[in-house]
Amino acid sequence: MPLGLGNIFNGLFKQYGHTVILLLRFIDIAMLIGAAWVSHYLWLREFVIDQDYRIVIALGVLAAIIFFEIGQVYRPWRNDAMRGEIPRIIRAWVSAIGLVISIVALVRLQFWFGSSYRWIATWWVLGLVSVLTARGVLSQVLKWMRAHGWSQGRIIMVGLNRMAIAVGRQLSHSSWAGLQVIGYVDDQAAGPINEGDFSLPHLGKVEDLADIVSKEVIDEVWVAFPGEALAERVQHELRHLPVSIRLVIDCFAFKQSKFLSLNTVAGIPTLDVSVSPLHGVNRYVKEIEDRLLAFILLLLISPLLLVIAIGVKLSSPGPVFYKQVRVGWNNRKFTMLKFRSMPVDAEAKTGAVWAKPGENRATRFGGFLRKTSLDELPQLINVLTGDMSLVGPRPERPDFVEVFKDQVPNYMKKHMVKAGITGWAQVNGWRGDTDLNRRIEHDLYYIQHWSVWFDLEIALRTVLTGFINKNAY
Repeated sequence: MPLGLGNIFNGLFKQYGHTVILLLRFIDIAMLIGAAWVSHYLWLREFVIDQDYRIVIALGVLAAIIFFEIGQVYRPWRNDAMRGEIPRIIRAWVSAIGLVISIVALVRLQFWFGSSYRWIATWWVLGLVSVLTARGVLSQVLKWMRAHGWSQGRIIMVGLNRMAIAVGRQLSHSSWAGLQVIGYVDDQAAGPINEGDFSLPHLGKVEDLADIVSKEVIDEVWVAFPGEALAERVQHELRHLPVSIRLVIDCFAFKQSKFLSLNTVAGIPTLDVSVSPLHGVNRYVKEIEDRLLAFILLLLISPLLLVIAIGVKLSSPGPVFYKQVRVGWNNRKFTMLKFRSMPVDAEAKTGAVWAKPGENRATRFGGFLRKTSLDELPQLINVLTGDMSLVGPRPERPDFVEVFKDQVPNYMKKHMVKAGITGWAQVNGWRGDTDLNRRIEHDLYYIQHWSVWFDLEIALRTVLTGFINKNAY
């Protein structure tokens, strides 16, 4: 199933998954409150929680709700998704408890003396275990209900194509949706579809649809075939039956299907082919994340910046910073800062030249800065001024952009977000004189899957492995 198809299912299953998602929210809150009470009793031996602890619990639950939403914990649910759920829940719950500890430490530091720190640690462990256990139990309950035919909406697919098979397989593994695909009807095909643990029986032709719907007690008919004629024919065949009819968008018909997602703008349904993730609240979250972290980092490394600036001055005559025009968000040009690593007139004769292995244009100290990527540190100033982001696709010079946009498919899509100091392509080794196609693939993957957690993961990998790279020269 291509990337982005899950987003289409998110929209298709919204009305069915809403009950389960709402139930999950209430269960999570109940589990966290229950775990807090158990922790309180274990350490304080009191059934009634006093006011100070009630305030902390309320802050913790509120923070958990916020971070669970940010961490995409409440995505459409599948039986086999627990392995993916666990790290998201752990990250969100760690962030929630960390925020609570920080707030209470600022307001009332003495609260954490005595048994309070043991209580908060126990609450974190019990809260995590109880939330994960409750989800596992709910998953098994939904599976049991489905196996016994409870709350099952019966569906027939019309038209056999890859979309019909993908829909059937997805629904067969999505017990929370309460839907069951009985089979498909198609005028051309005549046999069942069997793929591993998934099967889709052939029930007949479109002209038999009304009889099949009545006989099989079908609730909904999903048309998984492009074209208005077939949809009108299905409506005509079922005109005397009170059955729901849905047209499933065939995302496989689009060349860039991996970028598709179903969305609603001002109440208008749209199929998003290529959309920046930084709209609405996401844009402000990213701005706050970037500028706050850039400010903190500049304060922390200011002594290092001073030492490097002195080194640049001593290595060759000229300014400390090298200013270069680059292309960023929405194709806007901006001036990117670097520590100067070459003599002032290094490109006077050649003009803009792509850095290659073995070149000797850099000074000795500049070569060290490039090899360790320390020459990029002034770009924190670009982040602080709003021209760049900490994490995002690396920006290029306008001259190179004009060449690459015709040579590399979807190259300009990288400008749908702010350029970054580091990015998904860079931490995976695609930097310097490497395959541009692979680099753009990683940039587009980052744009498609952007989240605060993804940014933090890339930033952490940069700190651990990204400064010194064989392709940095």
